[in-house]
Amino acid sequence: MNESLESLLDLLDLEQIEQDIFRGTSRPSLVPRVFGGQVAAQALVAAGRTVPEDRTAHSLHAYFLRPGDPGAPIVYTVDRIRDGRSFTTRRVVAVQHGHPIFHLSASFQTYEEGLDHQAAMPHAPDPESLPTAAEMLPRYRDIFSDPGVVDRMIEARSAVDLRYVDTPPWGSVGEPREPRSQVWFRTQGKLADDPLLHVCLATYVSDMTLLDSVLLAHGRGGWTVGDVVGASLDHAMWFHRPFRADEWLLYDQESPSAHGGRGLGQARIYTADGRLAISVIQEGVVRVPRS
Repeated sequence: MNESLESLLDLLDLEQIEQDIFRGTSRPSLVPRVFGGQVAAQALVAAGRTVPEDRTAHSLHAYFLRPGDPGAPIVYTVDRIRDGRSFTTRRVVAVQHGHPIFHLSASFQTYEEGLDHQAAMPHAPDPESLPTAAEMLPRYRDIFSDPGVVDRMIEARSAVDLRYVDTPPWGSVGEPREPRSQVWFRTQGKLADDPLLHVCLATYVSDMTLLDSVLLAHGRGGWTVGDVVGASLDHAMWFHRPFRADEWLLYDQESPSAHGGRGLGQARIYTADGRLAISVIQEGVVRVPRS
């Protein structure tokens, strides 16, 4: 396990300051606000800490309300909405400087047998055949007006081995193409056998690339290039089958729509042996900067 993954795990190990109240800190982000995947993962940790161990997360629905301040702690307050015989529901509000910045509803379920089918896993190359972020990103250093962006991108992703199947948005600026994107990812080291930890780490990564497919449809390079501005608006995930975030997961993403200053991304996450583990949908602000 590398130092960046250890730091991320420390970030997710929230401090409990009162019953159902937790406090977290932040790590540097590519933009001057708290990374949305971090807030979502921490909120899910807070919710999970109040749920019986035999109930695992099966869905979350979240809204990003205000930009988070990376220099200030975040307080997470959990409401125990419902504890049923099979399902448990929690609501979490993240607060900074006296204002809510994020809202999450999460549901947990005891394991049970039932009907079983899934969409087939799409074709993708072996992740070991693809370049790592450290190998791939320096090729695009000349694209960015600030050459230091590449180093910050590598650092921001150093806890996760994330590998693009095709050219990323910033590598094909001005060349619109099919709004689909695939990445493989896994953590940079083995994790404990805690289902909540694996779900929270997948939640963290899920916010990294989902809106890439929106950019691809219009030949835009993205936030780091500066030809669009944007932020996540809402985020939903459904956890279908057990998985490990320290083993390869295929993130198959597409954008069915962009309109009115917003872009929609939807995705499926598969294990390497083809099991559909997670479904994801996110909408974000995607605006062309005014001249």
